[in-house]
Amino acid sequence: MTLNEITTRIEALRGKRLDMLGKDFLLTWEKSAEELEATFLVAEILRGMRGNAISPRLWDSGLAVSLFKDNSTRTRFSYASACNLLGLAVQDFEETKSQVAHGETVRETAAMISFLTEAIGIRDDIFLGEGDRFQREIAGALDDAVASGVLPSRPVVVNLQSDIDHPTQAMADALHLVNHFGGVDRLKGKKIAMTWAYSPSYGKPLSVPQGIIGLMTRFGMEVSLAYPEGYTLIPETVELARRQAMASGGSFTVSDSMEEAFKNADVVYPKSWAPYAVMQERTKLLRAGDDASLKELERSCLANNARYREWECNEKMMSLTREALYMHCLPADISGVSCAQGEVAASVFDRFRVPTYREAGYKPYVIAAMILLARVRRPTEALEALLRRKSPRFLEE
Repeated sequence: MTLNEITTRIEALRGKRLDMLGKDFLLTWEKSAEELEATFLVAEILRGMRGNAISPRLWDSGLAVSLFKDNSTRTRFSYASACNLLGLAVQDFEETKSQVAHGETVRETAAMISFLTEAIGIRDDIFLGEGDRFQREIAGALDDAVASGVLPSRPVVVNLQSDIDHPTQAMADALHLVNHFGGVDRLKGKKIAMTWAYSPSYGKPLSVPQGIIGLMTRFGMEVSLAYPEGYTLIPETVELARRQAMASGGSFTVSDSMEEAFKNADVVYPKSWAPYAVMQERTKLLRAGDDASLKELERSCLANNARYREWECNEKMMSLTREALYMHCLPADISGVSCAQGEVAASVFDRFRVPTYREAGYKPYVIAAMILLARVRRPTEALEALLRRKSPRFLEE
């Protein structure tokens, strides 16, 4: 990306009507179309600056707190990279090493970790009905702490995956499509197949497929959701996707056929997830600490998954598409590589391995853009100042 292209994107940002200052990024459908496009623009501007060895460090000092209640590779490192890109140091919050183990409340914890903090990134996707609620509880506690004068400023809360949505993933996926097809406006009319795929594991969250149908329906895409009988998502999210598709001039369909979803698709996103009813039961058993019942639930779910081994993204499936782009949030269950049989055939994954890595590579910039737009009062002027300053990202010998 040239400096002129960066400048053009800054000018495009100037024309956006935004209400993002001090606002958390929890669900993509809580943001306006202009705010989503502004996030893409800022992500691209930051990517362009780094590509031209220009430092986009807005902060000389400051903290970003990382709170993960589930395992992560890509999102954890993307969050750390994004915060470092902006000049923030990252501190992992580990509940086992905090006073939470001694009964410290969420309200107290939120205040204690936020005195010099600019952002709090949270992944909480294990308990259905809990992740989004917990993030909003943190956000409410921060509001109270600022209102009472305890905190001089309020950190932004960024959803790094909840039980409902995975906005940093979905936004990175969308930016990948924007660049692949040549613009946000080029997404309209493109067909994307968001389908369930077989996996030899169970309990995978619903947030990725929900994030995809909840975001791609905003751009006038033809979104085709497909899954075997019983592998439903949260009903409210499915209905939301249907309404958004109508509003954007796109379409949204639900079927029980992977073949039907792949037919004439421009993009395919085969991904395993657990049925909504299973996630409800799993949450109840996890809360109760009922290990025996959890093991039995896992056994029965794996047996049910095995009934649908043919739900694999293979060469035959890909032949039904319009030479579609394969996407995945990673790690994918690759047949004959990471498992005996899984979500995607090795030949398909290998052909799209580099594009999926490129897809993942947008996430640090998307997260940095979310933080910047929530914490910087005049983002256009701030980005212009960074460009004028041209502080080198590194000093060459």
